[in-house]
Amino acid sequence: MTRVHRTDAPMADGRTLRYYDESPGRVPPPDTRDLPVVEHGSVMRFDVLTGEWVTIAAHRMNRTFMPPADLCPLCPTKPGHEASEIPSDHYDVVVFDNRFPSFGEGSAPVPPEVDADPLWPQRPATGTAEVVCFTSDHTAAFSALPVERVRTVIEAWADRIAELSARPGVEQVFAFENRGVEIGVSLQHPHGQVFGYPYVTPRTAQLLNRAGSHRQRTGRDLFDDVLASERKAGTRVVVDGERWTAFVPAAARWPVEAHLVPHRPVPDLAALDEDERAELAVVYRDLLGRVERYFGPGSEDPPYIAAWHQAPVHTGRDLTRLHLQLFSLRRAPGKLKYLAGSESGMAAWLNDASPERIAERLREAGP
Repeated sequence: MTRVHRTDAPMADGRTLRYYDESPGRVPPPDTRDLPVVEHGSVMRFDVLTGEWVTIAAHRMNRTFMPPADLCPLCPTKPGHEASEIPSDHYDVVVFDNRFPSFGEGSAPVPPEVDADPLWPQRPATGTAEVVCFTSDHTAAFSALPVERVRTVIEAWADRIAELSARPGVEQVFAFENRGVEIGVSLQHPHGQVFGYPYVTPRTAQLLNRAGSHRQRTGRDLFDDVLASERKAGTRVVVDGERWTAFVPAAARWPVEAHLVPHRPVPDLAALDEDERAELAVVYRDLLGRVERYFGPGSEDPPYIAAWHQAPVHTGRDLTRLHLQLFSLRRAPGKLKYLAGSESGMAAWLNDASPERIAERLREAGP
């Protein structure tokens, strides 16, 4: 991380605040707030009907929700606003442990079974949940950040992923951004999160199963074949770079959806080389801007989720690779795609938009 300077500082309640600065010389001021030590009671219960773990994090019902801009806990500290999570009056990118984590260390022990019934195993929801602030500017959008700042975010992601992947008990690390009130954000400051799950998530487990079957059947890498097929067809390609390609998947589920895939099979963001990180900063910023302009003037602030899928820490790292799934719930100006009966009840997806038309409109929304 030679181009980014990391400085760690203790927070008032024992958490850690990490500054990622583009210039050296950070001297972090003390966090003088009077805060109780973070406690959480998250527990995971096994759903015998699906084979999936469900996390119960009831303490998050009391988390900070949509405060006014002058009380935003992610903005820098200034006179009259001393309740910020960041005690400094300026920062480039910061990462800190979530005060209301879905997963955390030091979880209280729980009985191994719900109601002492072996049908329902349960365990503490150990793991990690961190907040990543992309900029100190409360009104900024990720797509409007300078390329240099996007590089700093990428370096922060890579650093956190490498560190969290080395922690005992972490099986998968997931970096993501939720944007927009329709998505359910509780803070409007531009930020994302990094989770360290204590298990391999259902989406990734399914992908590993598909990739393993494909390799056994063909001897080839599933992502290599998908990428080659999309680039050969070209009809759904949005950005074709030297090291990255963005395309709308042939079986897109969302009314606006694009995947961004590196040409080299790397397991996670931490494994990207210098050239891949440099191009990613440009292409990722470009793709976010296209999604924001997708619906034309007056609709430039769509809700979206930017989900960085990565290989698990300990299993299947040769079967899947890093890739971005970027999608919006907006299907038209003022209209959202709701996950109604078929999607929510049966996990059977219906899309009102043609993937080829989505790609065409994203290409048209280019800079």
